[in-house]
Amino acid sequence: MGRSALVLGANGLVGGKLLEQLLKDDKYEKVTYLGRKEVNKHPKLTQILLNLDKLDHFHSEFQVNDVYCCLGTTIKKAGSQGAFTKVDYEYPLKAAQLAKAGNADQYLIISAMGANPTSRIFYNRVKGKVEEELKKLNMNGLHIFRPSLLLGKREEFRFGEKMAEWLFKPISNVRLAFLRKYGPIEAETVAIAMKRIALKADKGIHIYESEQIKNITKR
Repeated sequence: MGRSALVLGANGLVGGKLLEQLLKDDKYEKVTYLGRKEVNKHPKLTQILLNLDKLDHFHSEFQVNDVYCCLGTTIKKAGSQGAFTKVDYEYPLKAAQLAKAGNADQYLIISAMGANPTSRIFYNRVKGKVEEELKKLNMNGLHIFRPSLLLGKREEFRFGEKMAEWLFKPISNVRLAFLRKYGPIEAETVAIAMKRIALKADKGIHIYESEQIKNITKR
């Protein structure tokens, strides 16, 4: 039988690209999407629309090979630090707990460059804290992706990201280590890397920085 996957955050920049990758890959027989908004229909895609506060009610859906968490927001969009924490910390942690309970082969999550539980930057601190808690779960396989600035077409306009994209994109291909490390990365590149890593099915805890993510897609 082919692989099965569960995707959270398929309406987002990376999540949408990831869903495309999974649906066109013959190695995946079944893909399930959990989220608030409907996505494009596909013969091997099951969509379950729900409020993510109700994840516990769908614990059986986490009995799959690969659980992909592409959830993420901004404080501006969320409206408060508390609402941001719910999307970027509480939901990903709950999903991981359900993945472990369902004996999923692995849990793959998008974090962020600079994630650090002791960071002075709230965004990086939340990302670091969720990483810290995920590591404690002792899952079969945990894969954490830390991309830098994501490039791609979003539904909403983010001035800060557009400004950084304008500044970095012209120099992202310069062969200097500093620029390779901090330069922007295409959302599709992250999605491809996540799928490739999932298909390797390595056990244990693995963290992929932005430059490593790019290199995975070049193999």
